[in-house]
Amino acid sequence: MRISRSRPGTMGIAALALGSLVLTACGSSGGGNSTTPDTPGASGTPGSSQSSAAKGRTAGNTDTTGISDTEIKLGTHQPLTGVAAPGYSNIAPGAKAYYDYVNDAGGVNGRKITLNIKDDTYNPTTTGQVVDELTLQDKVFAIAHGLGTPTHTAVIDQLNESKIPDLFVSSGALAWNQPEKYPYTFGWQPDYTVEGKIIGDYIKKNMPNAKVGLYLQGDDLGRDGAAGVKQFIASQIVSEQEYTSGNTNVAPQIGALQAAGADLIVGFNVPAYTALAVLTAQKLQYKPQYMFSSVAFDPQLVSGLLANFSKGAVSAEAGAGLLDGVSVTSYLPTVDKTDNPWIQLFDKVWKAKGDGKPLTNFGVYGMAEAYTVVQSIQAAGKDINRGNIISAIEQNGASFKGPWEAPFAYSADNHSGISGVGISQFKGGKIVQLEPVMTTGDGDTPITPAKVDPATPPASGIPE
Repeated sequence: MRISRSRPGTMGIAALALGSLVLTACGSSGGGNSTTPDTPGASGTPGSSQSSAAKGRTAGNTDTTGISDTEIKLGTHQPLTGVAAPGYSNIAPGAKAYYDYVNDAGGVNGRKITLNIKDDTYNPTTTGQVVDELTLQDKVFAIAHGLGTPTHTAVIDQLNESKIPDLFVSSGALAWNQPEKYPYTFGWQPDYTVEGKIIGDYIKKNMPNAKVGLYLQGDDLGRDGAAGVKQFIASQIVSEQEYTSGNTNVAPQIGALQAAGADLIVGFNVPAYTALAVLTAQKLQYKPQYMFSSVAFDPQLVSGLLANFSKGAVSAEAGAGLLDGVSVTSYLPTVDKTDNPWIQLFDKVWKAKGDGKPLTNFGVYGMAEAYTVVQSIQAAGKDINRGNIISAIEQNGASFKGPWEAPFAYSADNHSGISGVGISQFKGGKIVQLEPVMTTGDGDTPITPAKVDPATPPASGIPE
């Protein structure tokens, strides 16, 4: 059964229509339900015990659709065009470039990985159509990198009922971590509550006198993130403001935060609304500090949106200046870290297999996910099938090494992905780390320093 969702309404201003959903793919919308009884609570720690009921859910599925002696066929739905294309359209090409790099070295167990990329224009109805094409016509082995909360929500039931691996959804919604209900689905990036808890803990320790205003998208992204923050600094919050995606006038929200005396805005929103908030605050002569979740802030993208939304009144260069001092959660190295061995590897891969344009942080995200997929295929072994790749991730995923800066939480009872984030700041045109990476899970799981040795890429650039 496929759950279909109607297409979001179109905004009247073209630039804002472009921007309002930019990066909601890795963000959230009303499509996900993070409060269902099936959503795990405090099981989000690496190495959590596996209940006997959780074991063996996919063990009987020996289906090898999409696997031949020479090929593994993967499919993905992505916003290559439409409102969410800026930025996000770079993720799948990054993943494909890495697979092509692996294929040049012989693939995995003699099989080359092909990624069939379908454009869903960030329309949930179209997502259902293209996933039908991928699974029923193209007969892919698995869906990988599926992007977006509302879009992927439209197909998660279908994929699990058909027992098709649904690997590493590009979204931080809690909905992907329901292994009893959705045994074939895995998240990948940190979930929003994990980010919220770590932000709240950082503020409590380092900014105990800050008057905090919450700036939230009015859906799972904002509410899950806020719930995490409130566990630590509820008494410091002077105002909580939600915006409705599609309504581009955020003056009431920013004005309310200003009136409440908030000197630190904590945002769980998408990048277009980061730009709108900064522009609105500037007009109001309001100069708070900002701290955003990872989905809200990419310096290059937000600088461009500032120039776009201001109709050139703020240049991209000036926009970068307005963003100086913004803090953000992070869990992957960024392209400005040219001395980082993972960025060096991915830059090498992109120059060999990319489209000739500069590597972006979105391309890094896609390659990092692809690196995880390759490890999963390796872990499943030469006799890979749809059941044993799920077991392989559950049993081995917590020990996967790669560019991520916190360990995965994967187990039979936990499909949530990366277990933590660090706090960084955009300063002088670069991302500077403020606090080392911390790990946690949902609920009352404590926050602890990430216990992971910094991984370096193997000489081949391919997991070993």
